[in-house]
Amino acid sequence: MKALPKVFLRMVMNKEMHRFLWLWLPLLVAAVQICLELLLPAQTLSVLHSESGPHELLQFFIIFAALIVFATMLRKINFKQAPWLGAWVGIATLSCLYVAGEEISWGQHIMDWATPDYWSNVNDQGETNLHNTSSWLDQKPRLILEVGVVIGGLIIPFLMRVKPHALPKRFAIIYPAGTLCVTAGIFLIMKIVDKADALGIQFFERGSEVQELYLFYFVLLYCLELRKRLASKDGASEG
Repeated sequence: MKALPKVFLRMVMNKEMHRFLWLWLPLLVAAVQICLELLLPAQTLSVLHSESGPHELLQFFIIFAALIVFATMLRKINFKQAPWLGAWVGIATLSCLYVAGEEISWGQHIMDWATPDYWSNVNDQGETNLHNTSSWLDQKPRLILEVGVVIGGLIIPFLMRVKPHALPKRFAIIYPAGTLCVTAGIFLIMKIVDKADALGIQFFERGSEVQELYLFYFVLLYCLELRKRLASKDGASEG
């Protein structure tokens, strides 16, 4: 069982598989989602986006995979030499743990237990999670992630190409790869399109759920790239 994460990482780091993951898969998912929105009735789409639907489960598995990768990275970091890097990966690990747990209400969506009365009174949807109790535990963290995806996936790669000296070299190892611009770009387009709802034009039944897929997928691609860099750095140090 311990060998499974290593096998998975070797597989996704294969050159052709890596290209499929950052380029073709995000585009394919977007195309499939558009087809579903156009062809399926609203009632069916509502079921797909429900708390126990495939979108929610896929979101959980994506962010849980990122959690595992980040957690394995912690063992490879020399906290004395780079405490800021350890803090970065540590915060990312805890953030993924929070999001993964919240996505399934810490197991309630799977085990289907009843929410205690005292918690139902403070939770908007009567679930055993935190994000439905306050915007500071829901919209605010999501906004931070959205801004991070736009900056990390679009702005930083752009600066690295046209004005690399504007970015501190000290933090180069954590800068997102330019390949993540595909996922970040699709997310941003979907975010803008979803805002058209305010004009009375609805393109997605639940646009926020579709956007979360790309937000979490961005995190997964980022942690895979970061782990690859750390492994290369360790290899260079040993050599």
